[in-house]
Amino acid sequence: MSNIEYNPKSEHAAEFIHDGEIRDTLSYAIEHRNDKALIEEILRKAEEGNGITHREAAVLIEVEDKEIVERIFHIARQIKERIYGNRIVMFAPLYLSNHCVNGCVYCPYHAQNRTIPRRKLTQDEIRREVIALQDMGHKRLALETGEHPKLSPIEYVLESIDTIYSIHHKNGAIRRVNVNIAATTIENYTRLKDAGIGTYILFEETYDRAAYEKLHPTGPKSDWAYHTEAMDRAMLGGIDDVGIGALFGLSSYRYDFVGILMHAEHLEARFGVGPHTISVPRIRPADDIDPTDFPNAVTDEVFRRIVAVLRIAVPYTGMIVSTRESQRSRELVLDVGVSQLSGGSRTSVGGYAEGIEDAEESAQFDISDNRTLDEIVGWLLDLDYVPSFCTACYREGRTGDRFMSLAKRGLIGNCCAPNALMTLAEYLEDYASPAVKLRGKQMIARQTAALPSLKVRDITMRNLEEIVKGKRDFRF
Repeated sequence: MSNIEYNPKSEHAAEFIHDGEIRDTLSYAIEHRNDKALIEEILRKAEEGNGITHREAAVLIEVEDKEIVERIFHIARQIKERIYGNRIVMFAPLYLSNHCVNGCVYCPYHAQNRTIPRRKLTQDEIRREVIALQDMGHKRLALETGEHPKLSPIEYVLESIDTIYSIHHKNGAIRRVNVNIAATTIENYTRLKDAGIGTYILFEETYDRAAYEKLHPTGPKSDWAYHTEAMDRAMLGGIDDVGIGALFGLSSYRYDFVGILMHAEHLEARFGVGPHTISVPRIRPADDIDPTDFPNAVTDEVFRRIVAVLRIAVPYTGMIVSTRESQRSRELVLDVGVSQLSGGSRTSVGGYAEGIEDAEESAQFDISDNRTLDEIVGWLLDLDYVPSFCTACYREGRTGDRFMSLAKRGLIGNCCAPNALMTLAEYLEDYASPAVKLRGKQMIARQTAALPSLKVRDITMRNLEEIVKGKRDFRF
């Protein structure tokens, strides 16, 4: 390892997630955490909204001055507002199977767990799940499955994607399927791209190779390099929207924080396109898993700082927080960086449709935010956010470098703002409770009047009138 040099453009994981560079960065951050001149320089750069380096970000994670911490939150809030406005994209996970051949010690799907009921949805069961999700109002799914070459092969995933896109129930339709499955080959990523997926998502879990190998003692996932290089293969396979993340609490949050940023810098350096999303899950209780076995738990205060500095460092990326987090902790991070939330989620196989035996016992982790989608939509409206069910960028070809070009220049809102309002209007007409519908219409009226372009405003208002009459799926 000592002869390996750091190279963000390299195709080799050990060179772009360079252990020595990470450890040097952590030492540098501790050494300079009270260097006011350096910190002021970093903050001035941050305010420009063009991002900061992993080393600069590491310094901000270590800052001790409370006034500077509040300024970090303020800058993160401004950057999020500039690029994403007050829009929050909604989605739900859909678990297809919990059969798995890996030995991940933090996940109840691990092959040695004999207590969890193993399930794999048939295509008919998938239809039931999708209809249940459509009846909530969801338009965007994150497809999840355990890694099992025989029981959940790529052919099963592709068939399931076709099934999901084929289902139209009342006014419901899933317009975007994101996919979170195990690292695979360039050929299989091309097949996923051809199947019409949106974003390919894969969490590194922890970037610390030594810790990673202890946490993944058996199975295909134990190959750190193959797992870490998955996004490169996805890009080479034609998927230009990828989502990265770490499971905070498995190892040192400082190490994984720097690892995420180095991964983002690598994708920019090699492909010219950084991650479309960054997820920040924390370890949660689950069947056969006790989070107290993992001593690196991240507090709410540190969690909020992580989200804020990620937003500053990678301003263009979507940031995701799931129902792993409680209402309170989600509220803490919404205004400092988060732009996507799951709602009404089930982490069990078959958990959405009624009458499926043992669904809850097949859950991957416990949910902290158990509110319905309608309750979460109402909550977001009360907090002055616009819940968005938009999938337009993917369907209009604004992916990869095309999306990034707009996001980095702060122009993506010209499309996202009206699209968010129109998809919220669809939700209000088709699924919302009366109280949420009233608050949502008030929000739409205010936000439509504030659209800067008169032409866009006029088109949006006409489309909103058509939505009330029953027409659907307008988009910029």
